[in-house]
Amino acid sequence: MSRADVAEGRGTRTPPSPLWQLSLFRSEITTVLRRWRTLALLGVLAAVPVLVGIAVRMETGDGGSSGGDGHGPAFISQISNNGLFLVFASLAATLPFFLPMAVGVVAGDAVAGEAGSGTLRYLLVAPAGRTRLLLAKYASTLVFCLTATLVVAVSALTVGMLLFPVGDVTLISGTQISFGEGLLRAVAIAGVVAASLIGVAAVGLFVSTLTNSGIAAMATTVGLLITAQILDQFPQLHAVQPYLFPHYWLSFADLLREPVYWEQLQRNLGLQALYAAVFGSAAWARFTTKDITV
Repeated sequence: MSRADVAEGRGTRTPPSPLWQLSLFRSEITTVLRRWRTLALLGVLAAVPVLVGIAVRMETGDGGSSGGDGHGPAFISQISNNGLFLVFASLAATLPFFLPMAVGVVAGDAVAGEAGSGTLRYLLVAPAGRTRLLLAKYASTLVFCLTATLVVAVSALTVGMLLFPVGDVTLISGTQISFGEGLLRAVAIAGVVAASLIGVAAVGLFVSTLTNSGIAAMATTVGLLITAQILDQFPQLHAVQPYLFPHYWLSFADLLREPVYWEQLQRNLGLQALYAAVFGSAAWARFTTKDITV
């Protein structure tokens, strides 16, 4: 069912069928991914690995450098030796700000944007109700989280293979694995990075239910992201930092160890699930009681 059908109120006299519900999710996902703003965000994310790869290529020339402990900038020192490390370096570069900012923009606009444009009231005419609509909004945001992460990873892998040699991968623990296994770990890391954005998506969705201004919701979500990042840098706040959603984001580097260090990864995923539960419930409570007048 298209949005036009929803706007006309078709099917309001009958209970929603599973096919209609699937159509609602598909419609929301398609709408998000087709917006020019979304495409622009994905374009910027795809450009980051290109810029990093070109910068490293110009800096190292035909020579290579090595070393580093495998966190953040240390990945960059490995790129000239193996192009696969451009994937890890690009994800480490975009995760602190660019990826969550893009997710914050999409999540913040999910409900507030519809309310501001006057289409939210017509969507609620449909038999799915507010809960299913909110779930569809959140699902579309999560799909964007995965899409954005994969855009960065695929762009980095393509540029890395074009500009640098590829082969066996030396993990940050010193163990050497085949390129195929390294590629599988890159896929796993992309999945962890995408899952790390679940908390931001839930926070943004909650903020989006508080206002009818998409711009205000997006700005607030990004502002909360920046605030959390700043608070995570002060040693004096070490007691609360483990509860900030960005705190364990770079734990994905532990997947490049042999054996894998699971503790920080599990804490990260558990923290994101907690944020999703708390702010998802808050968004549901707010949205299901919100007076939709426009």
